[in-house]
Amino acid sequence: MNDFDLYLPTKVYFGRQKIKELSQVIASFGNRVLLVYGGASIQKNGILTQVIEQLNGNEIFELSGIQPNPRIEKVREGQQICKLEKIEVVLAVGGGSVMDSAKAIAASAFYEGDPWDFTHGMEQVTRALPLVVVPTLSATGSEGNGTGVLSDWENHRKQGFRSDLVRPYAAILDPGYTFSVPPFQTAAGSADILSHLLENYFDQTPGTAFQDHLAEGMMQTVLENTPRALQEPADYDARANLMWSAFWALNGLTGAGRGVAWSAHAIEHELSAYYDVTHGAGLAILTPRWMMHVLNDETKHDFARFAKEVWKLSGSDELLLAKQGIQALYQVFEAWGLPLTLPEIGIDAENLEKMAQAAYEHKLKNAATYQPLSAKDIFTILEQCMQPMEFSFE
Repeated sequence: MNDFDLYLPTKVYFGRQKIKELSQVIASFGNRVLLVYGGASIQKNGILTQVIEQLNGNEIFELSGIQPNPRIEKVREGQQICKLEKIEVVLAVGGGSVMDSAKAIAASAFYEGDPWDFTHGMEQVTRALPLVVVPTLSATGSEGNGTGVLSDWENHRKQGFRSDLVRPYAAILDPGYTFSVPPFQTAAGSADILSHLLENYFDQTPGTAFQDHLAEGMMQTVLENTPRALQEPADYDARANLMWSAFWALNGLTGAGRGVAWSAHAIEHELSAYYDVTHGAGLAILTPRWMMHVLNDETKHDFARFAKEVWKLSGSDELLLAKQGIQALYQVFEAWGLPLTLPEIGIDAENLEKMAQAAYEHKLKNAATYQPLSAKDIFTILEQCMQPMEFSFE
């Protein structure tokens, strides 16, 4: 296990009606609030009304219309509001894109440059507004970490940023706020949670048994509870376990002591940058293909362990077990109703080479990945995503 520092300062208010804690939390920072959210869904299900009721007595400035794969233009708009209105606290209500946008806005409030600069490193950011989040989807885990992504749609760029200064000070996690999430988004969110765990899990750093067992347990939790949430959207315990898994999957715990860079996420970001696809759906398509592409004599032991510990498969042939574990993941995504090929999400072969080259140049060229990937490797993975997977165990 590598040496590491881990800082997890977010205070979590978890459970039914925890939104009632919001007014006290906000009051500890000030009363000039920038409320960041998406739009129709939280208006329709009443969450926005509940939030505004708790903000009674505060000066509220709203920034709505945050889109999936969060646009840099909205962050720039939020930056200007913070500066002009002397905002004291940023409140994000929504999914990962809303929270990521709010993080960048909180950091940009005291920054004189363009927020896109953050995607090249945040050393220049020494101060950020306090951030409070109310997630309405179990997926990205943005409610518990200091990372985010931003999209420059005109230039087909989607890049990440990171700073402990933008970790939320408080996260209000009410599983009931995810009851109205549609089946597709529920399934895509669970695929995203699994991907976070898998990207950390497949790592060649020795001595990480603690993190490995944690990840395996959380993966099993997601696999057990996603079908329940899909069958009965108001199953509180299923939604609660998914929400709690999302928080812990990407707050730094399972990745602590490891040194691997993420491969599937890096490739999927290019899909989102070119086609604006749902992040979790793109990961569900890419992840099994990436697994099969990097499966070899060196890695088969790791994939066999995945098959044994997560899927409870047995056998002495590690290569066979590895393939069976990958097949099990693919079939689960199919059972959840997720797309299995790129054409199903509107992606044809036109930009595969461009996306492969961009993923390599912008993210993976000098990265210490689980298995090295060239631009040609990435292109091959994307080509394989054009057709359903076929599994041969001969």
